[in-house]
Amino acid sequence: MAKRLVDIVISILLIPPALVVCSLAAVAIWLDMKANPLFIQERVGRRRRPFRLVKMRTMPPATPHLPSHEVGGAAISKTGTWLRRLKIDELPQLWCVLRGDMSLVGPRPCLASQIELIEEREKHGVFDARPGITGLAQIRGVDMSTPAKLATIDADYVGNRTMTQDFEILLLTVTGSGRGDAAA
Repeated sequence: MAKRLVDIVISILLIPPALVVCSLAAVAIWLDMKANPLFIQERVGRRRRPFRLVKMRTMPPATPHLPSHEVGGAAISKTGTWLRRLKIDELPQLWCVLRGDMSLVGPRPCLASQIELIEEREKHGVFDARPGITGLAQIRGVDMSTPAKLATIDADYVGNRTMTQDFEILLLTVTGSGRGDAAA
C-alpha cells in the first residue's frame, strides 16, 4: 500500500515537468521521423494481465513489434538515441503508473511474444508485482535477451523489495547507471 501511494505522489509531482520535456521531445520526433511521437504497445503486466504501455517513439513506425534486443540498435532514430540515453522516452509511462498498470520500480514489462521470459518469470513468481519503469535488472545492465538471468534478478527484487531499495534504484536510474536495453 505504501509503495502504491509513493508511486502516485511521485508521478503526480513528475508529470508537469515531464509534459514540458515530452512536448519538446515530440517536436524533435516529428521533425526526425514525421510520425506520431507516442509509441503505444501491449505489454504483459501484473498477474499476466495485458496493458497498453506508452513511450516516446524512438524507432520508425514500420519497425517490427519485437523486443529491442531483437530489433537492434540500427533501428533507433538519431533523436531516439538521445531520448533513450537521457531516458526521456520512458516519461509517458508515468501515466501508466497513475493508472495502476505499472510502478516506478519493478520488473520491466515484456511483450506477450516473449514466451521464454514469461515462463521463467512465472516460475519465479515475478508476475506478483506490478512492472516498473525501471528496475533492479536495468541498473545491473541485464536486458531481456537473457530470460533466465533476468527472471532470477526480477524474482530477487520481488522477493526482497523495500522502499529504500526502490529509492536507490530510482536514483541510480536518474544518474545514468546501467542500460538494460541491448538496442540502446
